[in-house]
Amino acid sequence: MTKIVIDGIEVDVPADYTVLQACEAAGAEIPRFCFHERLSIAGNCRMCLVEVKGGPPKPQASCAIGVRDLRPGPNGEPPVVMTKSPMVKKAREGVMEFLLINHPLDCPICDQGGECDLQDQAMAFGTDSSRFAENKRAVEDKYIGPLVKTTMTRCIQCTRCVRFTTEVAGASDLGAIGRGEDMEITTYLERAMTSELQGNVVDLCPVGALTSKPYQNKARPWELSKTESIDVMDAVGSAIRVDSRGKEVMRILPRLNEAVNEEWISDKTRHVADGLKTQRLDRPYLREHGRLRPASWSEAFAAIAAKVKATAPEKIGAIAGDLAAVEEMFALKSLIAALGSANLDSRQDGTRLHPRFGRASYVLNAGIAGIEEATSLLIVGANPRREAPILNARIRKRWLRGDFKIDLIGEKADLTYSYDYLGAGPETLAEVVKSAAAAGGKPMVLVGQGALARADGEAVLSLAAKAAQALGAVTEGWNGFGVIHTAAARVGGLDLGFVPGEGGLDVAGMLQPGALDLLFLLGADEIDVPEGAFVVYQGTHGDKGAHRADVILPGAAYTEKSGTYVNTEGRVQIGERATFPPGDAREDWAILRALSGHLGKTLPFDSLSGLRKALYEAHPQFAAIDGLPANDAAAIGSLAGRGGKTDKAGFVSPIGDFYQTNPIARASAVMAECSALASGRHQQAAE
Repeated sequence: MTKIVIDGIEVDVPADYTVLQACEAAGAEIPRFCFHERLSIAGNCRMCLVEVKGGPPKPQASCAIGVRDLRPGPNGEPPVVMTKSPMVKKAREGVMEFLLINHPLDCPICDQGGECDLQDQAMAFGTDSSRFAENKRAVEDKYIGPLVKTTMTRCIQCTRCVRFTTEVAGASDLGAIGRGEDMEITTYLERAMTSELQGNVVDLCPVGALTSKPYQNKARPWELSKTESIDVMDAVGSAIRVDSRGKEVMRILPRLNEAVNEEWISDKTRHVADGLKTQRLDRPYLREHGRLRPASWSEAFAAIAAKVKATAPEKIGAIAGDLAAVEEMFALKSLIAALGSANLDSRQDGTRLHPRFGRASYVLNAGIAGIEEATSLLIVGANPRREAPILNARIRKRWLRGDFKIDLIGEKADLTYSYDYLGAGPETLAEVVKSAAAAGGKPMVLVGQGALARADGEAVLSLAAKAAQALGAVTEGWNGFGVIHTAAARVGGLDLGFVPGEGGLDVAGMLQPGALDLLFLLGADEIDVPEGAFVVYQGTHGDKGAHRADVILPGAAYTEKSGTYVNTEGRVQIGERATFPPGDAREDWAILRALSGHLGKTLPFDSLSGLRKALYEAHPQFAAIDGLPANDAAAIGSLAGRGGKTDKAGFVSPIGDFYQTNPIARASAVMAECSALASGRHQQAAE
């Protein structure tokens, strides 16, 4: 630690701090445009000027000076920094005057208005007049894709966006051309940006040069109700803020969560909001004479009750989809058990993960933040860039620090970092087990659903556990074995035991022709249900499940209910309700509670709090909100001993189109445009 005096206050800070960070530790407010904690230092906006006693007789850019570079006093006194001296005040006013020379007076029509760094800092640190009377420069707007709107005349060339795409996203989409007054930020050929994280440049832009194109001219920040929630577009569980006006979700922004998503979110998370209001199911439907017709709740429940009464318990089953919260899965599991059936499954994709192998067998044991501690990484059957872009960015962050060997078994893909390609399938994994030697450090093995959602998935899982042991990834104090999930509901369903009971059928068994007479689908849209079964679909959108249904019960989307989700690392999180469901749609647990009454199997709770009380009594782990429990590593050893026969087929990622993975995304016009662009790029690459 180093002593430093800031505005008369002596503080101890780490020697590797910048002066700007030291000033903030002392409670001083330092304005900045180019500096960002997660990006490299550019030092080009000059707004963070401070006066250093004993230094040059001019203001210093505090972001670009290290604390260790400051000179002590003549008698060894701590260095002195002043952030409010007349010199500093005059310098900041001058810098702000320069920044505003070419900036247009767009505030009334700018989407950044009300949450603009330039507005705020001009008020706090600028002056009320300008000495410049020259004409402002004008810059042509650039096309950089369907998600980010450019108004480059407003750009102050802080280069945050350039540094983000290069360092964090790893796509190098943006750069600067020209010099001085002619400098412009662009994709050069004016093509669409390719990164799945490109929307984050809008949050980073301190002015209105880069704004959200789908949100253009939709609302002002002070009109919006802000709700803290959790993302369900993948299994990372990113912390988000849902901004709504009335019944409509206007936009989705990231929240800071160092342990999970830091302050980034994927483009699907951010821009799926328009899919929440398109193709929605807002009333019950009943199929008569081959056609669906609107019905009342009592009619729909009566039709289900009549079918249940005429169906043997062993011919009834239930499948939970990828976006289901723990509460409704718990209610559905309780209802199916009351009906006397053991046919239930939450593994819609057919993954071979199972609670009987132990919790350590199906979560990312080291945690997402634990990736930064790893010393090497083996990826098996996964494409993290498509399946979990935020997790992929964390891997890249660790890779950029150096001394991090990454090996891949599965599909070759651009993962934004270099890796050694070992092979395509289980045979390569078996070779790794034979030849691997523990190298010390903290190795990590990440297994994707491309390796597990196949007929030999259990054998592959066992082989991956053997590889983790051989590489020394499971030791005292470190469990580097982890699974990358693609569905937000998957870990919660496994924790809940939403899997076939004794003698029960799994998803594949339930989808066999003639296996069931009555099937409940809780938002399950990624499966093909054969003809013959009576299908009750409970969900939000007119997607594949609703098209096949005999009875449709309209449910609530993730922004319209308070629900518990468990992410890929096993962290329990709660997403809060931002808006209400449309029309006659209701929260899913409430639908199941009402249905149970009509079936004569009334569930023992009448409220969400009552349901959660019963849930926590049956499964106490769900009460530990935002905790990351340590899982018994012995499960990895027993899993490694299971063995099994593998086939020769290579691993293939389950996500072919990143933008079309669930009903909400498929209902989104923005996601459809992104999907078309990505498909065009893949075709060009193939040619």
